[in-house]
Amino acid sequence: MDVTIHYSFLPHTDPDASLAFYRDALGWEVRNDVGRGTMRWITIGPKGQPGTSVVLTPPAVDPGITEDERRTVAEMMAKGTYAIIALATDDLEGAFERLVASGAEVVQEPTDQPYGVRDCAFRDPAGTLIRINQLR
Repeated sequence: MDVTIHYSFLPHTDPDASLAFYRDALGWEVRNDVGRGTMRWITIGPKGQPGTSVVLTPPAVDPGITEDERRTVAEMMAKGTYAIIALATDDLEGAFERLVASGAEVVQEPTDQPYGVRDCAFRDPAGTLIRINQLR
C-alpha cells in the first residue's frame, strides 16, 4: 500500500501576509484561492511537487466550535503553539537567508541538533512554527 500526504491544513489570520510568506519568501506556488477577505482557503505547495499541498484556512470557522474554543485557538495561535510544520531542504543556509531577508520571524538559527539533524525555525504570519531540516 502506498499512502502519501496529499493536503495538510494550517491556519491563517491574514491571507495576504500568509501568501507573502509561503509564495514570496518560501518560494511555493499558489494552486487555488477560494473565498474573499479573511475567509479564504488558499492551497499552496512546493514547486515540482503537485501531489503535496498545504491549505491555509481561516481558523476555527467550523460551526461546531464554541466561542470559548475559538478564543483558545486564537490564544494558542498568538503564542505560536497551535500548529507546527516540518519542512526539508538541501540548502538550509540558503533557505534561512532567504527567509531572513523576507523579514520572517526567526525562532532559531541553523543549529546541529543532538538528535541528528541540522535545522532552523521561523514563525509564519499566523504564528505557525515552521521547522526546516537540512537533507543529508
